[in-house]
Amino acid sequence: MTARPSDRSDFSRGSMPRLILRQAIPLTLAELVHLLYNIVDRIYIGHLPSVGSMALTGLGVTFPITMLITAFTRLFGAGGTPLFAIARGAGQEERARDLQGCSLALLLAASAAVFFVCYFFRRPILYFFGAGDNSFAFADRYLRISLWGTVFTMIASGMNGFINAQGFPRMGMMTVLLGAGLNIALDPLFIFVLDMSVEGAALATVLSQAISCLWVVRFITGKKAIIPVRPAQVRIRLRMAGEIVRMGLAGFIMAATNTLTQVACNVTLRAFGGEIWVGVMAILHSVRDVLLLPVSGVTGAAQPVIGFNYGAKLYERVKKGIRFMAFGATLYTLIAWLSVLLFSGFFAGIFTEDPQILSRAPAAMRIYFFGFFFMAFQNSGQSTFTALGRARKAIFFSLLRKAVIVTPLTFLLPYIVTPAVNGVFLAEPISNAIGGCACMLTMLLTEYRKLGKDPVAVHSVSSSSMSK
Repeated sequence: MTARPSDRSDFSRGSMPRLILRQAIPLTLAELVHLLYNIVDRIYIGHLPSVGSMALTGLGVTFPITMLITAFTRLFGAGGTPLFAIARGAGQEERARDLQGCSLALLLAASAAVFFVCYFFRRPILYFFGAGDNSFAFADRYLRISLWGTVFTMIASGMNGFINAQGFPRMGMMTVLLGAGLNIALDPLFIFVLDMSVEGAALATVLSQAISCLWVVRFITGKKAIIPVRPAQVRIRLRMAGEIVRMGLAGFIMAATNTLTQVACNVTLRAFGGEIWVGVMAILHSVRDVLLLPVSGVTGAAQPVIGFNYGAKLYERVKKGIRFMAFGATLYTLIAWLSVLLFSGFFAGIFTEDPQILSRAPAAMRIYFFGFFFMAFQNSGQSTFTALGRARKAIFFSLLRKAVIVTPLTFLLPYIVTPAVNGVFLAEPISNAIGGCACMLTMLLTEYRKLGKDPVAVHSVSSSSMSK
């Protein structure tokens, strides 16, 4: 029998692993399909006759802008979602309703600001982000169209978390499937059949993002939503906006520092190896984004479940959720690391047939992904901090790994390592190991230990609805 909405959205019932997986599987599929917006563009453009490698490099230069849009989406979308889940768990429905409306208003305002800056100043931005004279033309042709989809992608991604937090992970998956399916269908039509090249990929992406956005808005304002958005609630409340920003700052910093890291990689690789190495890095980032999806799916799905139970003071269930999240993410990343070691050439060949890139990418990939399982430590620890409302700790570890460790190493190691470009790729695993271990150990020794010794009595849940 299908669970009623009230049962689906009550995260205090049932086993924590089952609840997290029920959220994670459709969420991961949705994120995978959403990622295909950019991945499919890279695959098709990388195989364009005669210009594929440089066109792929051009798209690599636009990655930091994509991450900047993601950063603001996380700031206001992912910032509001855990607060929304905690409020629901505590029975504060009116507060949850206001949080949802405030997040939507913030996303709308931010999308307008990001579009204006990136569109009208895209030339200096692209050169600053690592474009050369050869790759700039392709980057500009793609960006001047794709930026028109900024508002669509921020609303679709930012508000989708509220759908999942209400207990509708399948609906959250479907909102993305529609747009991504359209993108996959339109890409070859626009790029090859209509011979629109890079512009075709960008146009297909914008149209697809618009479909996803309309679907999300339709659901969160409709009758099926447990807590629907009403026009009167879509406004910025300064105090509440401050709470959302503080909670979302960790995800924002992680994405923003990813932008910083990508810029550092592009600039350093162009200086020490030429623009072709920027194309290699574009492939490495693409493979990493795909392989990290199950990790972000599990940790992202665990946040509202853990947050709900924390708000309801069900501390033993919170601990079970943390253990399952951390163990599952670590086991998966070990398997992913082995796959990269064995099939690095295959992964590179998905994106291009250019012999210059294919001769460089596999070795670079094996360095870049060394000790990939440390990413599970970072994501699990940081997601726990976010789910429990410990924004400062989540922010600190976001900054530690990217801003304090990997970015300086990206500039420094090429002067120490031979060949110099390997220093850029080596910075990532070093930062993963140091940052990941520090984040996980801190979480276990502080928040997890506190939950185990919390004097507040753990609420019991009916044995008929709980499983071991």
